[in-house]
Amino acid sequence: MYRKIVDRIKDKSIVLVGFGKEGKSSYNFIRKYLPDKDITIVDKNEKLKEQNDFLNSDNHVRVILGDSYLDTLDDYDLIIKSPGVKIPDEIFNVVRDKISSQLELILEVDRENIIGITGTKGKSTTSSLLYEIIKEQGIDCLLLGNVGNPILEYIEEIHEDTKLVIECSSYQLENVHYSPHIGIIVNLFQEHLNYHGTLENYWLSKLNMFKYQSKSDYRVFNSENDNIRNMLARSEYHGIEVDLSKDFTIDGDDVIYDNKVIYNRNSKRNIIGEHNFKNILFILRVCIILGLDLDKAKETIKNFKALEHRMEYFGTFNGVRYYDDAIATIPEATINCIEALNDVDTLILGGLDRGIDYSPLIDYLNKAKVDNIIAMPETGYKIVDKVANKNIFKVETLEEAVKIAKKVSKKICLLSPAAPSYNAFKNFEEKGQRFKDLVKED
Repeated sequence: MYRKIVDRIKDKSIVLVGFGKEGKSSYNFIRKYLPDKDITIVDKNEKLKEQNDFLNSDNHVRVILGDSYLDTLDDYDLIIKSPGVKIPDEIFNVVRDKISSQLELILEVDRENIIGITGTKGKSTTSSLLYEIIKEQGIDCLLLGNVGNPILEYIEEIHEDTKLVIECSSYQLENVHYSPHIGIIVNLFQEHLNYHGTLENYWLSKLNMFKYQSKSDYRVFNSENDNIRNMLARSEYHGIEVDLSKDFTIDGDDVIYDNKVIYNRNSKRNIIGEHNFKNILFILRVCIILGLDLDKAKETIKNFKALEHRMEYFGTFNGVRYYDDAIATIPEATINCIEALNDVDTLILGGLDRGIDYSPLIDYLNKAKVDNIIAMPETGYKIVDKVANKNIFKVETLEEAVKIAKKVSKKICLLSPAAPSYNAFKNFEEKGQRFKDLVKED
């Protein structure tokens, strides 16, 4: 498969935009298969060459750093952009047709084998579980994209018949010009407004999952999500429509497809909650498309454990159960988690304010049985100022939050920020791990 990508890029002048995890992966790919290829790296980090000394000994690389790092993009034939690097509109409008990415490159050469999964929440769990199901049925399969390491790091493991389950973020989908053979959008909510600017831009990025499909491809969604239903109604899409709300009938706790019961809501599983039940419906429908053994699939579902930092139970201390749900960056995710766990009496929330609407969470907390709410900057303060009849604690740090939680919690203490962690931590993983470490300290 790597030969197809090499043929695609070998005769083009290339610039790598951003030199984080994926940018370095793209550089390593080019150096391995095109060792004498001249390339340019652009990044805002002025200390990049100091931090990556190998660049100083590469005679075929040019490095442009600092605030003006994006100014020369139109000089190149191919712009391989790292996810999350925001190109200003005045530059983007000039170079948009040159922008590519690792996701774009693999879609261009192998889209028939790709199952793409996106959504505001639930995409990592859905991707990981689907991958496990396919793998356990003896099919060559890889889990790639936003959930793990960059795609090109696995390029030598991708063969002509390898199934690729790729978790796709809105950042990755923003500029693609190809869509996967099976595209899945599990849900759409408010998120990433600080990057995309508007809610519509964010949702349109997600809908690139379907935009370039042909009539033989599959677009899988659930029109019970109002945002998906409304967005799909605005444009014409060509893939075969697979709407879970129409394909499945829910009779009590039974899931019925083609007049047969294929799953029961109360089946034993480690990933609990209504939101995970809906994720499982997506997985079952894709299993049907792929012709997989549903009995084997249900066994994999039963044994699958929650991913780290996603409603993750990590221990009972002094009679209190502790859960790490640091991945929860929107109100709906926090609500889903509280509902699933049922007995949460202490909630730790708050993080970076990106201007999304928190009224659904405020309304929910005013009615919920959560006794103690520990609020962290920035959004936590705004939320609890509108919550009544609770024990409210405003803190500055996670250390303070855990100290209070240990004193007041009696049943379940949950970290579910309902906001990103970037105002105080590198990412949600760092925040979740720090929470677990603090809880385990004597």
